[in-house]
Amino acid sequence: MPAEILTKPSIGVVERSDTVRKPAPRYRVLLHNDDFNPMEYVVQVLIQTVPGLTQPQAVSIMMEAHNTGVALVITCALEHAEFYCETLQNKGLASTIEPDD
Repeated sequence: MPAEILTKPSIGVVERSDTVRKPAPRYRVLLHNDDFNPMEYVVQVLIQTVPGLTQPQAVSIMMEAHNTGVALVITCALEHAEFYCETLQNKGLASTIEPDD
Protein backbone atom coordinates (compact mmCIF):
# COMPACT_ATOMS: atom_id res chain seq x y z
CA MET A 1 0.00 0.00 0.00
CA PRO A 2 1.60 3.26 -1.08
CA ALA A 3 2.11 5.90 1.57
CA GLU A 4 -0.05 8.95 1.18
CA ILE A 5 1.84 12.11 0.77
CA LEU A 6 0.27 14.96 2.66
CA THR A 7 1.00 18.38 1.40
CA LYS A 8 0.22 21.60 3.10
CA PRO A 9 -2.00 23.92 1.15
CA SER A 10 -0.08 26.83 -0.22
CA ILE A 11 -0.77 30.07 1.57
CA GLY A 12 -0.86 33.12 -0.63
CA VAL A 13 0.17 36.51 0.62
CA VAL A 14 -2.60 39.04 0.32
CA GLU A 15 -1.38 42.58 0.11
CA ARG A 16 -3.61 45.20 1.57
CA SER A 17 -4.02 48.12 -0.68
CA ASP A 18 -4.42 51.31 1.25
CA THR A 19 -7.53 53.03 0.07
CA VAL A 20 -7.68 56.75 0.26
CA ARG A 21 -11.09 58.01 1.22
CA LYS A 22 -12.14 61.32 -0.13
CA PRO A 23 -14.07 63.42 2.33
CA ALA A 24 -17.71 63.89 1.42
CA PRO A 25 -18.38 67.11 -0.46
CA ARG A 26 -19.52 69.92 1.78
CA TYR A 27 -22.25 72.46 1.13
CA ARG A 28 -22.98 75.93 2.46
CA VAL A 29 -26.43 76.80 3.74
CA LEU A 30 -27.10 80.46 3.05
CA LEU A 31 -29.67 82.75 4.62
CA HIS A 32 -30.92 85.58 2.40
CA ASN A 33 -32.28 88.86 3.67
CA ASP A 34 -35.98 89.49 3.37
CA ASP A 35 -38.20 92.43 4.21
CA PHE A 36 -40.96 90.34 5.77
CA ASN A 37 -39.76 88.52 8.88
CA PRO A 38 -38.95 90.30 12.14
CA MET A 39 -35.31 89.97 13.22
CA GLU A 40 -36.29 88.19 16.46
CA TYR A 41 -38.22 85.58 14.49
CA VAL A 42 -35.23 84.90 12.20
CA VAL A 43 -32.97 84.42 15.23
CA GLN A 44 -35.43 82.00 16.86
CA VAL A 45 -35.83 79.95 13.66
CA LEU A 46 -32.05 79.69 13.24
CA ILE A 47 -31.62 78.48 16.83
CA GLN A 48 -34.43 75.93 16.44
CA THR A 49 -33.17 74.66 13.08
CA VAL A 50 -29.40 74.33 13.52
CA PRO A 51 -28.32 72.21 16.50
CA GLY A 52 -25.73 73.86 18.69
CA LEU A 53 -26.24 77.33 17.27
CA THR A 54 -26.14 79.87 20.09
CA GLN A 55 -28.21 83.02 20.28
CA PRO A 56 -25.19 85.30 19.68
CA GLN A 57 -24.26 83.23 16.61
CA ALA A 58 -27.83 83.38 15.31
CA VAL A 59 -27.95 87.16 15.86
CA SER A 60 -24.65 87.52 13.99
CA ILE A 61 -25.95 85.45 11.04
CA MET A 62 -29.20 87.40 10.94
CA MET A 63 -27.37 90.76 11.06
CA GLU A 64 -24.97 89.73 8.29
CA ALA A 65 -27.90 88.72 6.06
CA HIS A 66 -29.67 91.97 6.94
CA ASN A 67 -26.63 94.16 6.18
CA THR A 68 -25.11 92.35 3.18
CA GLY A 69 -28.06 90.44 1.73
CA VAL A 70 -26.76 86.95 2.48
CA ALA A 71 -25.06 85.08 5.34
CA LEU A 72 -23.48 81.67 5.85
CA VAL A 73 -25.52 79.61 8.30
CA ILE A 74 -23.55 76.35 8.32
CA THR A 75 -21.28 74.22 6.12
CA CYS A 76 -22.09 70.49 6.18
CA ALA A 77 -22.80 67.35 4.15
CA LEU A 78 -25.40 67.60 1.39
CA GLU A 79 -28.18 65.73 3.20
CA HIS A 80 -27.91 67.95 6.26
CA ALA A 81 -27.64 71.09 4.11
CA GLU A 82 -30.80 70.15 2.23
CA PHE A 83 -32.61 69.51 5.50
CA TYR A 84 -31.56 72.84 7.08
CA CYS A 85 -32.35 74.79 3.92
CA GLU A 86 -35.78 73.19 3.55
CA THR A 87 -36.58 73.73 7.23
CA LEU A 88 -35.66 77.42 7.00
CA GLN A 89 -37.78 77.78 3.86
CA ASN A 90 -40.74 76.01 5.49
CA LYS A 91 -40.59 78.58 8.29
CA GLY A 92 -40.72 81.45 5.79
CA LEU A 93 -37.03 82.30 5.51
CA ALA A 94 -35.19 82.65 2.20
CA SER A 95 -32.42 80.04 2.09
CA THR A 96 -30.30 78.30 -0.54
CA ILE A 97 -27.42 75.82 -0.61
CA GLU A 98 -24.27 75.85 -2.72
CA PRO A 99 -21.14 73.67 -2.93
CA ASP A 100 -18.32 74.65 -0.61
CA ASP A 101 -15.39 74.93 -3.00
